[in-house]
Amino acid sequence: MDSALSDPHNGSAEVGGPANGTTRPPSTPEGIALAYGSLLLMALLPIFFGALRSVRCARGKNASDMPETITSRDAARFPIIASCTLLGLYLFFKIFSQEYINLLLSMYFFVLGILALSHTISPFMNKFFPANFPNRQYQLLFTQGSGENKEEIINYEFDTKDLVCLGLSSVVGVWYLLRKHWIANNLFGLAFSLNGVELLHLNNVSTGCILLGGLFIYDVFWVFGTNVMVTVARSFEAPIKLVFPQDLLEKGLEADNFAMLGLGDIVIPGIFIALLLRFDISLKKNTHTYFYTSFAAYIFGLGLTIFIMHIFKHAQPALLYLVPACIGFPVLVALAKGEVTEMFSYESSAEILPHTPRLTHFPTVSGSPASLADSMQQKLAGPRRRRPQNPSAIYEESNPKDPAAATESKEGTEASTSKGLEKKEK
Repeated sequence: MDSALSDPHNGSAEVGGPANGTTRPPSTPEGIALAYGSLLLMALLPIFFGALRSVRCARGKNASDMPETITSRDAARFPIIASCTLLGLYLFFKIFSQEYINLLLSMYFFVLGILALSHTISPFMNKFFPANFPNRQYQLLFTQGSGENKEEIINYEFDTKDLVCLGLSSVVGVWYLLRKHWIANNLFGLAFSLNGVELLHLNNVSTGCILLGGLFIYDVFWVFGTNVMVTVARSFEAPIKLVFPQDLLEKGLEADNFAMLGLGDIVIPGIFIALLLRFDISLKKNTHTYFYTSFAAYIFGLGLTIFIMHIFKHAQPALLYLVPACIGFPVLVALAKGEVTEMFSYESSAEILPHTPRLTHFPTVSGSPASLADSMQQKLAGPRRRRPQNPSAIYEESNPKDPAAATESKEGTEASTSKGLEKKEK
């Protein structure tokens, strides 16, 4: 995971620059300000919209859009897995040819980028389709095994509109694959970030603190302790980072002196901010205090990262500044409002959002699926009417339109009663 903010101007080499070690003239202050401001804006967009979409994702019923919940165990293991992956990539770049590795990675991220971008633009594109558009439903289903051992591997539902979005995303994918243009790279990077914030859900605030704390140590070690992360970020030709040229004003779209921000600095704080938005909704106070607080904390932390990097002219681990801000600011607000207990006891996986059906118990019924459905319908039905205790009334209720039969029944009842009295007298 690339999680460093890099400032490659003033003669240092960077992604997209010359590989022969030549130096460049320093970027202008205007170009640097434009690059930093653009990176900050691009980082905020997927966090804001991804958090909003994470709420709709939690409410949704579509199996293809179900979120992946991160538990405390997953959060504790994630920095170790990320470190092994990062070191493995570093060794691969040292041992094997960088050209062939990047070719394989480009094909891999080409497919992933198309799918991610298609999923990102689909809600926006749906507004432009006419009402009479012939939209058909499709389902992509892969299973393993047979009978009772059948297991679903992929179950993806889509329609004709999604196919149109997939075609448009493929154009961007081909552009990226052929040119490696920084705009195509950023489109894929933004799509990856937004999908990550939307579909990765922390189950509670404690898990978020474990994840951010572990990656805080991970980021500081691999940026300040070694040159591994910066080397991989500059050698890795894949849309795992957002880039913006500092010489855009001088060279236009063909500029090649980039500042870059790793997607890890967006997604990791972003899923924590999205969790706080869902916590705000669970309080049912019609306010988004914790969401806006953490969002402002992210702006402060990333702005501080850019400032420190510009002063010291060295790549900075952005999580070093983002983690204390994104955790500290909301906790301080919770302390001031007396809601610390509610914050840390909130469970995202157990929440009941508005208009979300929830099965609270499972009926125990043996037999076929039809008998199970009948049993559930009976339980959902209202209370039964009490049957009257008088036998004659029961008969009258079942045969209200037969007065003769009702009279005979009444006479029979009186006769049996009189016979019983005669026996008692004898």
